Amino acid sequence: MAMLLYQGHGSLRVTTDSGKVIYIDPFAGEGYDVPADLILVTHQHPDHNCIDLPAKAPGCVIWQNFDALQNGAYQTLRLDFATVEAVEAYNHHHKKSECVGFVVTVDGISVYFAGDTGETAQMARLASRHLDYAVLPMDAVYTMDIPQTVRCAGLVAAKHTIPVHMAPGRLYDPARAEQFTAPGALLVRPGETIRL
Repeated sequence: MAMLLYQGHGSLRVTTDSGKVIYIDPFAGEGYDVPADLILVTHQHPDHNCIDLPAKAPGCVIWQNFDALQNGAYQTLRLDFATVEAVEAYNHHHKKSECVGFVVTVDGISVYFAGDTGETAQMARLASRHLDYAVLPMDAVYTMDIPQTVRCAGLVAAKHTIPVHMAPGRLYDPARAEQFTAPGALLVRPGETIRL
């Protein structure tokens, strides 16, 4: 089964059962020595787009927000080890035309990486997908506050929701994490790996 490493802030790494490696918004924490097969970037803020940070396997695919959202249309990337669907992401600090979230499906597991966003019109529709995991931000500065993130977790209705992006300039904020009380809440600390 796939494994997810939370590197901290908004940065994560997924390793498929076959050993393929996907980085999402590389910037924070450790664990970039494992060569990437796919790098996903939700938007171009410098705390999300350090594409030079991960080692890269031959043929590594780099798929950024401007690849995923073209002429107002959200794109889907299909690889032999993963399917990545771009979805809406926007809020008071992030323009809808410049940001995306991703629904990544690997090994039969679906994970919604929301990126830096507030509530979007698509979130309630994602509930019909019966997603396995949602990864939602909650720093109350550049993204949502905790009650908004709890509400969005309810809209998306994934089996498990992992809060990230909790405090500007910090990998993690345990006090804020403990306040995330959505059904299916799953707290993952930087450097921790979970089986999906």
